Formats: sequence, structure tokens, C-alpha cells
Amino acid sequence: MNAVADTSALRHVIVVGGTVADWAAMLAEQWSGRLGELGKVADSVGASWLTMRPYEGEGADAPLERTVGVGDCLVCAHPEADGRSRVAAAVNALQADGQPVTEATIAARLNAPAEADPDLVVILGSSHRLPPSLVWELAYSELVFIDVSWADLTAEHLDQAISSYARRNRRFGGVND
Repeated sequence: MNAVADTSALRHVIVVGGTVADWAAMLAEQWSGRLGELGKVADSVGASWLTMRPYEGEGADAPLERTVGVGDCLVCAHPEADGRSRVAAAVNALQADGQPVTEATIAARLNAPAEADPDLVVILGSSHRLPPSLVWELAYSELVFIDVSWADLTAEHLDQAISSYARRNRRFGGVND
């Protein structure tokens, strides 16, 4: 693991890849290995949360949500692949709870259990298309595309994405002179 540049601002990482069917085909021990392997990379750079989502797909055989702690990083695999449905469900839940529907409350619902918007979104596959599983999360996040399939994803791929993130000059809307 060689993410050596500045990752001090990296709190929440999202990895998007595979389909719901790909996820459902994984065995419990494969999930355990994948979550642990990727969680070690996220934890090693100080990220508090690593969230995984499928790129797309739906089905009655959707896999279970999985959450595991790896060091100080909470790793969550959420199988919901429809970002629009997640936003609508967040708004409905806020209304049902009598809470105000604001950008902050919607973000808190969508990011939970993470307590921060994603700093980095790693998208597996080609860079010509954004994942429909993420609608909200793409607004303020750095994007790194890795042309690798879900089945071939390794800790080294995540480490490379984090290294790419760390080398970037983030201006947060500012312009250089």
C-alpha cells in the first residue's frame, strides 16, 4: 500500500462497481475477503468510512447489506443500485420522521452511517458514463475511474485510486491565478 501523498482530508471513500447480480453471486467468504482487503487500504490512509455500491442493476435476489469494522474504518456494502430511489427514500423518511427536508438532512440520510459526504468516488469501468447508483454523491466528490471489473478489483486498485486523489490539487471551486 503506497498512497504516499496527502490524504489527510480523505474521510469517506465510495467504490462503485459490478451489478446487483455480480454482488449476489459472491459467496460470504468472498465478501469477507473483499471488505477486509479494501478496508485495510482505506484505514491505512485514515479514512473513517468506505462505502461500496453496485454500479447498476436490480433484482429480487439482491444481496444483503454488509458492514464490518476494519481498524478505525467502517466498511459498508450497500446493494441499492438506484440512486434516484435512494434520494426519494431519504426524503420520505425525513418527512415521516417530521424532520426538515434540506440539503444537509438528505445528505446525512444518504451517507449514513458515514458522517461526511464522500471525498473520493472510485468508479470501476470506463470513464464515459457515470453510475446511476450515485446521484447525490457525485456533486462534491473527486472522481477516479479504474478500468477494471468488479470481479478483478483488488486492494492495489483502491490504493492506486487513493494515490491519484492525494496528488490532485483540489481548489473547491476556486481558480488559479
